Amino acid sequence: MLLFSICSLLPSLFVSVTGGKLPEPEVKIEVLHKPFMCYRKSKYGDMLLVHYEGFLESNGTMFHSSRKDGDKNPVWFTLGIREALRGWDKGLQDMCKGERRKLTVPSSLGYGKEGKGKIPPSSTLIFDIELMDIQNGPRSHESFREMDLNDDWKLSREEVKEYLKKEFQKHGYSPNDTHHEVMVEDIFKNEDEDEDGFITVREFVYQHDEL
Repeated sequence: MLLFSICSLLPSLFVSVTGGKLPEPEVKIEVLHKPFMCYRKSKYGDMLLVHYEGFLESNGTMFHSSRKDGDKNPVWFTLGIREALRGWDKGLQDMCKGERRKLTVPSSLGYGKEGKGKIPPSSTLIFDIELMDIQNGPRSHESFREMDLNDDWKLSREEVKEYLKKEFQKHGYSPNDTHHEVMVEDIFKNEDEDEDGFITVREFVYQHDEL
């Protein structure tokens, strides 16, 4: 996944009744295990690595387990940008590495009236989720500072290109200057809003409080 991919931020949906608004349903959170030491808590924009099991509240049927299904590996996702269920975005905030939570997710914050696969329409879901790791997300201030090699609070094409090279090498891919040039141009086309040849902090970092 390209670190600079643009994620569409959808506004929260409310149901209007006689001119007012109904509050959005909440996720029920139960802490099953919390580590003695907590050096960092999850926040919007962080990348989280989780193992999870999902169940139907109606009959307790398990519809997925990251430990038993597929490649049996934990999964990465970015918190707060609708990359996962909205119930996860709400229920996995302020969570410690090594913490385990049980989330009861109403259908409106899950798969809604349509359902999906083994999940019937309008299903309340229960998730048992263990947070394995927390990393700075692609839109964090920390990531920006890592890329900003000369500390001038803006990113040049060369800085972005250098960062892409390191990321490719870190994940075992050989650097390809031609490919990186194309990627850099595409990044600046989408990110450099004022077209001044630099990506500023404001242009780079999502405003998480708008989510």
